[in-house]
Amino acid sequence: MKRNIVIATIAAAALVGGGTATALAVTGDDDAGVKQSSVRVADDDRTDDRDDRDDDGTDRAEDRDGTDDRAENAAEAKAAKVTAADAITAALKSVRGTAVSAELDDEGSSLVWDVDVLTQGGNRHTVQVDPGNGKVLGSHADTDDDADDAADDAADDSRARAALKDASVTAAEAAEAAAAKGTVVSVDLDDDRAAGWEAETTGADGTERDWTVDLRTAKVTADASAPDTDTDTDD
Repeated sequence: MKRNIVIATIAAAALVGGGTATALAVTGDDDAGVKQSSVRVADDDRTDDRDDRDDDGTDRAEDRDGTDDRAENAAEAKAAKVTAADAITAALKSVRGTAVSAELDDEGSSLVWDVDVLTQGGNRHTVQVDPGNGKVLGSHADTDDDADDAADDAADDSRARAALKDASVTAAEAAEAAAAKGTVVSVDLDDDRAAGWEAETTGADGTERDWTVDLRTAKVTADASAPDTDTDTDD
């Protein structure tokens, strides 16, 4: 449930004395006020540049790209010392509400956990947690200036609340359950089908797999809707 986030913060201070005034304005920066993550990773821009050079239409280039992707996945999963469940717990201590998603995200050369929280007041907040030490780096309310997009966002939140109304498994518990299948790099509420929590894991070799975690029993099954899902569901 990704959305366009617009952050506009304007701070102004006027000092009356000698006819002088000072004003400060900061706008349009999604990372404004967010502390730097302690976990550094390869910059995606450099990786994209290399992929562009390798894109010569040969099977060898495609195989190399796939190997590079798996290596990057494995490196990021290994670098995250804080689990998805622990990141969610940390986020909820900062912003009270119900967690509906968590994703290990590389932002440039930094690795962070992005945790989305529905607050009691009906707002959605994104909390960023350091995957190295579990500290909250910052948070912001998700807003949208476009009326249509705002209405869609409100509908998404309404479906999420409805799906969780009778649920007994939280996002953190779903992440813990899916961790038996590999390193959890994302967990997200499947509010369209209300089928459960969607979790993505990364194996030691960097292979990604998708899982569904039941909202009531926490049973983990392979996500049949994923295009390349391995159907092996041995516990």
